[in-house]
Amino acid sequence: MGPVLAGVLQLLALIGALALVYVPVGNYMAKVYSSSRHLRVEKWIYKAIGANPDTEMTWPAYLRGVLAFSAVSVLFLYLLQRLQGVLPGSLHFSSVNPAQSFNTAVSFVTNTNWQSYYGEQTMGHVVQTAGLAVQNFLSAAVGIAVAVALVRGFARSRTGELGNFWSDLVRGTLRILVPMSVVAAVILVACGAIQNFSGIHEVGQFMGGSQQWNGGAVASQEAIKEIGTNGGGYFNANSAHPFENPTPFTNLFEIFLILVIPFSLTRTFGVMVGNVKQGYAILATMFTIWLGFTALMMWTEFAHHGPALQAAGGAMEGKEVRFGVGGSSIFAVATTLTSTGAVDSFHSSFTGLGGGITMLSMMLGEIAPGGTGSGLYGILIMAVIAVFIAGLMVGRTPEYLGKKIGGREMKLAACYILITPALVLVFTAASMALPTPPHSMLNSGAHGFSEVLYAFTSAANNNGSAFAGLNANTDWYNTMTGLAMLLGRFLPMIFVLALAGSLAEQTPVPVTAGTLRTEKPLFTGLLVGAILIITGLTYFPALALGPLAEGLAS
Repeated sequence: MGPVLAGVLQLLALIGALALVYVPVGNYMAKVYSSSRHLRVEKWIYKAIGANPDTEMTWPAYLRGVLAFSAVSVLFLYLLQRLQGVLPGSLHFSSVNPAQSFNTAVSFVTNTNWQSYYGEQTMGHVVQTAGLAVQNFLSAAVGIAVAVALVRGFARSRTGELGNFWSDLVRGTLRILVPMSVVAAVILVACGAIQNFSGIHEVGQFMGGSQQWNGGAVASQEAIKEIGTNGGGYFNANSAHPFENPTPFTNLFEIFLILVIPFSLTRTFGVMVGNVKQGYAILATMFTIWLGFTALMMWTEFAHHGPALQAAGGAMEGKEVRFGVGGSSIFAVATTLTSTGAVDSFHSSFTGLGGGITMLSMMLGEIAPGGTGSGLYGILIMAVIAVFIAGLMVGRTPEYLGKKIGGREMKLAACYILITPALVLVFTAASMALPTPPHSMLNSGAHGFSEVLYAFTSAANNNGSAFAGLNANTDWYNTMTGLAMLLGRFLPMIFVLALAGSLAEQTPVPVTAGTLRTEKPLFTGLLVGAILIITGLTYFPALALGPLAEGLAS
């Protein structure tokens, strides 16, 4: 079997698995967030934190819950790292320095999981399990909660209430993320991923010296790392490490875990608004972009330019031979079109155009299918913009799901789509203009610029993957990427929840002959076009200086 055929078969198997679970997982999540019943353990949690899960919240109250909870989480994780040196189970690692503690705390709370450290040499068992792994669950649950609040904004009328943040947070964690992670972790252990709390031990000899490895609760963290589209690896090599991702099957399984919740949330959306066809239209948009980008990535990486690539059967530099070009390409697109950031290959070693695809995937806003929750609310914002564009074309007041898209709604949607590109371009420009930050670049020219552009694209979009080659463990990059992650996570959430509140207050308008049918293929095509054009116009100059220049020169 040739490598191209193997890659295509992996892609088809992945699509089949996602299609098989789409309806049951989507329906289950809709039931979780629509139920009025509370589990006993949930009641204990509500009592412990002093929350009334049956109290409905307006969008400002919901936002205050999101921000307060996230602020406490950042503080807790920061202190846990600063105190690591005196904690048991620290593997004798010292406390993490302040700049890196800040960066890592912000990174994991914002669902970014950007790592400017070597996991196996910096974080002990306590920080890994009680800190980083816990935030993998909670940050993902926060993202889903915000998405569900926006869906309620479309589904409800004549009220400003969007549900209860504490109830949504607890249910998402206990009823969705924990059960799925348990099953996934068992499968990973069965396939060779490690799960222990062993200390540091030597493993044979390597180039005249001993090689040291430490164990850890890797499989359990790997499961939620992918399911919650988090991406932070237990080891520096991330999902290229055999302890995290041992076989080609686990590689494909981890890609499945990355995509299952973001794709299935479109079904949840359709069920909760009472029109599953609307969910299928959003799914079709996501799937079209994801499949197109995956096919393009495989083509660029399988293209044989030169004798070395011909002998290897593709661009194998920086890729694991266990997974090959096909598995690595599928993983790279899945992890950058979502907010995952996990890697099973080094994106810096991809072809010039292949590296550009990974960047463009994040620049789209990670909405195809996007992160847990963030992908759904991101593409619904784009749907609002697409409806507005269609309304301008026919001279009619735009409507989506029975809600008028007026000046207030468009201002909020416009702020949402502008904030992330502004963060990426401003921080990248500052890093290139100042004298010290460019010293962190391993390469010069277009590839070096791509390293910096990728870093801030990854941070501001809460992705967390790295282009490699850039030394990000400096005070400048730890601080600036930390700020980019904070602003890139919570400023968009403000606009999303404000839009949800505005939509929930409206009275639904009746469907007429002039209403744009947003469940039809025509709207799907319009939405795909709007996403690609708006993103292309925003980022094209920066892409032209980096990956496009490198790709055309090679």
